[in-house]
Amino acid sequence: MASDPKADLHRYLKAAREALLWKLEGLSEYDVRRPLTPTGTNLLGLVKHLASVEQEYFGMCLGRPFGETLPWIDNGDPQADMYATADESREEILALHARVSEFADTTIAELPLDAPGVVPWWPEERRYVTLHLLLVHMIAETNRHAGHADILREGLDGAAGLREAVSNLPDQDWAAYRERVEQAAKEAAARA
Repeated sequence: MASDPKADLHRYLKAAREALLWKLEGLSEYDVRRPLTPTGTNLLGLVKHLASVEQEYFGMCLGRPFGETLPWIDNGDPQADMYATADESREEILALHARVSEFADTTIAELPLDAPGVVPWWPEERRYVTLHLLLVHMIAETNRHAGHADILREGLDGAAGLREAVSNLPDQDWAAYRERVEQAAKEAAARA
């Protein structure tokens, strides 16, 4: 069976987006926003961040501006895209993410993989790119943050897995498994 490289990459990007968004489902307003790590990582902030960077990579970097000015860009707060302010609703951020995804999907559909682009904030020797490289970069970026969301969500309420319909986790006694891992860690530490 022949493969279509652009369609394959696009499918992986869409799957990573879906995995990230699922991590917010069913959580309270507080739980999607609250900082869950010492550096403030939070679920809604991850969605806001990915919407921000995806519109830059598939927009400005390819000479296709998104058409909306994101108020937190260049506002003096270098972390402004990593959290939702009290005035930014979950619905607004999810709607922005959906608009950016649609915009990026259109760019991906309309341009060939070898379409040239420039990432001005990358080092000179790497800043001249193609749509292909930007797709690979955004798949990696989105999956990285979806992995963060996996851990944050499991810590909140135990929900784990790829997405609701496909957990990708074996059916087992997780408490017993965790205890085996803990015991192995203790034994290895005692030998060190």
